[in-house]
Amino acid sequence: MDKVRMGIIGIGNMGSVHIKSLVQGLVPGMELAAAADSLEEKRQWAKGILPKGFPIYNEGSEIIKSGKVDAVLIAVPHYQHPPLAMEAFRAGLHVMCEKPAGVYTKQVREMNEAAAKSNVVFGMMFNQRTNAWYRRMHELVQGGSLGAIKRVSWIITDWYRPQAYYDSGGWRATWDGEGGGVLLNQCPHNLDLLQWICGMPSKVRAFCHNGKWHSIEVEDDVTAYLEYPNGATGTFITTTADAPGTNRFEVTLEMGKIICDNANELTLHRLSTNEREFCKTARGGFDRPAAAVEKIETDGSNEQHNGVLKAFAGRVLRGTPLVAEGREGINSLALSNAMHLSSWLDKTIALPIDEDLFLEELNKRRARKGS
Repeated sequence: MDKVRMGIIGIGNMGSVHIKSLVQGLVPGMELAAAADSLEEKRQWAKGILPKGFPIYNEGSEIIKSGKVDAVLIAVPHYQHPPLAMEAFRAGLHVMCEKPAGVYTKQVREMNEAAAKSNVVFGMMFNQRTNAWYRRMHELVQGGSLGAIKRVSWIITDWYRPQAYYDSGGWRATWDGEGGGVLLNQCPHNLDLLQWICGMPSKVRAFCHNGKWHSIEVEDDVTAYLEYPNGATGTFITTTADAPGTNRFEVTLEMGKIICDNANELTLHRLSTNEREFCKTARGGFDRPAAAVEKIETDGSNEQHNGVLKAFAGRVLRGTPLVAEGREGINSLALSNAMHLSSWLDKTIALPIDEDLFLEELNKRRARKGS
């Protein structure tokens, strides 16, 4: 095999983007071999840009059974991600899954277990991990030279959406159709980066406001407080209603503070002395450790979705690393599940969450359609 034959399941916003990229030959080692969507209008769009007679199916299951693909990319509504992935695993196909991994961790855990038992490649479309600024931030925090994390703060409110966005599809912004709001639709990338760079918190207390700024039944405004195993704390604030919004990610460590603004600028305030040591040894009541401000440079690479697919092809063809292993998708989902559950029950939630309790509470909301 010199190219991975990819089937795209779902020709919506992201599926159509992936189809265009593959048609234009933008992903080395991969070619488009089939596509599927349950909506006639989406299939007609694909027929308009693909060669006559190109395999276009009504359902993802048809691609999986077709024998025409080596792998599938799943880009359908969230609840369908795990069932389609597991069907593909059983058929011996490699799987790339769009974010989020699913809606509830109990189902995603089952998907991960099925992937572990199959001899296939499983990747998640966490394309923001290709961003040079976040990669450099990951290296700085996880490298250890700046010491332990003390505080994390991410204000990510530049996800503005007008009411027309939510009115564009009946499944949007509903518990039964989408499984959540800003946390599950816009923020899976941010939550993935948060845990990838800083690790998983041990406790979450969140306040999720449903339909605060839009006529929707799910959350469009969230403030969450995080506690980490080492005693560090954090805040995560997001909404789809702030204009202009903010994207500012700060991590304070023992040896300084890293600030990422707008995902395109990185500043490090590097201390001359470990703050924990300085605190214990300084003699003056108002002394502060000296800090040098550095503008951090990166390699400038930001391949996004095509970079994730290129790495996926590399793993299938040559065994090289993925951008994000499929099993890692459960981490960001665990964070959003914990935030939802905390808000629903009005209390602090320890991680890992009670998955049965979360599903019970989610299903209550799915049953109350339109509430």
